[in-house]
Amino acid sequence: MPGWLEPVARAARTIEPLQLSRFLPPESGAGRQSAVLILFGEGERGPELLLMERSGSLRSHAGQPSFPGGALDPEDGDQATTGPLRAALREAEEETGLDPRGVQLFGVLPRLYIPVSSFVVTPVLGWWRAPSPVGVVDPAETARVFTVPVADLTDPANRVTTRHPSGHRGPAFLVESALVWGFTAGVIDRILHFAGWERPWDRARQVPLDWRA
Repeated sequence: MPGWLEPVARAARTIEPLQLSRFLPPESGAGRQSAVLILFGEGERGPELLLMERSGSLRSHAGQPSFPGGALDPEDGDQATTGPLRAALREAEEETGLDPRGVQLFGVLPRLYIPVSSFVVTPVLGWWRAPSPVGVVDPAETARVFTVPVADLTDPANRVTTRHPSGHRGPAFLVESALVWGFTAGVIDRILHFAGWERPWDRARQVPLDWRA
């Protein structure tokens, strides 16, 4: 694993749930268990992240840029141990065509909650040590697959705050002809911060979200 990923691995070992998000799993245990793959690779412009854009026809989070991922299946195994790791790789393969044999998993972040869809999400961290071709596998699930240089994510010119009609505000990124916001942007924002990669940016620069978002 490259040395530049060590700050991310270190953050994964030390970060507390409330340092990552205020939306945490219900104490009742309610919610659908799921996982996402936060995959770091080395591209032409240095470190990069793999993202996808969800199909506009999906029932939840339609059209949003996101990490590959989805709900745990019974065959993924124990949700408290290796289940999320298997689910993250399986979903990434199903959604992007990623070859999981080229991925080295190196950590997990605390489980988070997405209230609008009741997903309890385990973010799984991976290093793309042997890159494989990726792209849309099923247009009904995925609109496009793309990578984003970390340099673009840390560029203050690409950072904004989104304002949802509900009143919620959160960090967002204007990259690769997409507005990355919501859960995905929130996790990226915290990774950049705790890895020491964040650069000062204008949090007063706001972008409104469509009421259907």
